Amino acid sequence: MMFTRKAPVLRRILIVEDEPLIAFDTEHFLEDEGFQIVATIDRADAAVTLIEDDTPLDLVIVDVALAEGGSGIDVARAAFEVGVRVLFVTGACPPEARLLADGCLAKPYSQRHLLAAIRAIGQVAEGGRPRKLPSGFSLYRAV
Repeated sequence: MMFTRKAPVLRRILIVEDEPLIAFDTEHFLEDEGFQIVATIDRADAAVTLIEDDTPLDLVIVDVALAEGGSGIDVARAAFEVGVRVLFVTGACPPEARLLADGCLAKPYSQRHLLAAIRAIGQVAEGGRPRKLPSGFSLYRAV
């Protein structure tokens, strides 16, 4: 009997982060974990344009506080409007995050916690329920 790993439902990811080291580390870590990074962008307006251009995306990982071009809320709103899941990664999630995002992971976070947060959102997307959530993560959309 062969056991195969089921492909994750959240494969194509957009990273929106204006801290270069965090963006670089996140991109390379997630690529090593088998995700396809569609783009890594540091401006909200550029991310919104990419989302509105119907670029195939499964998940947007976005910081709330971006230095230029708007905020992560603008990005989350654009993603929400086209049915793309959102994970906020930020120091403090704003109240409207619950309306726009699937979850919020508090900074600073470990790569292990980021991966667990993505997997939890993916489990919900597949109709399941995550058994354990990582530290610093709030799941907003649950079965």
